[in-house]
Amino acid sequence: MEVTIRPLTTDLIPAYLEFFDNRAFSETDVNGPCYCTCPTQTSEEIDQMVSESGGDIKGTLRRYAEKMLHEGKITGYLAFHDEVVIGWCNAGDMNGYVPNRYQFIPDFARDIAVGKTMSIVCFAIAPEYRGKGVSTALLERVVSDAAEQGYAAVEGYAYVKSGEEFDFKGPARLYEKSGFSAAAEQNGVVVMRRSLL
Repeated sequence: MEVTIRPLTTDLIPAYLEFFDNRAFSETDVNGPCYCTCPTQTSEEIDQMVSESGGDIKGTLRRYAEKMLHEGKITGYLAFHDEVVIGWCNAGDMNGYVPNRYQFIPDFARDIAVGKTMSIVCFAIAPEYRGKGVSTALLERVVSDAAEQGYAAVEGYAYVKSGEEFDFKGPARLYEKSGFSAAAEQNGVVVMRRSLL
């Protein structure tokens, strides 16, 4: 299967939204609905968003995502197959992710950073494309671009044990296949790092 990876740009916002509207999650997926807004929101901003949701959680998340996308507050890569988005990786400069109650980047990871770090905080792969190398293709593009942009390292934050069918942070074995190794572990999360210098 041929997969094309593209960095998220403003012209791809409609494709991003269409993916999260229609393909990112199955009806029973515990991770949906989601539009990947929380990694760059403070806990207070998340609370405000939730308070506005009423009975329309998906609509509220989408409205926030659309605004944040146009403001450049959601960064990452889209995976395409036959010009249809089949996957997403939320990746960006570590400093662009604010600390919040969900700890997309654990505090201890910030403490052990080794310079300018590209962080990967989420994968969303359409259910029918999971296990077909889409996450690996996204990960390899993140690493390639981070190296070109002068980053010292790329990191992901995998759960040590996950009972979920699809681990949105990516399992440790995904990172290991792409040359990452465990840099530290705490509270059930392992920092998977690939040094680029």
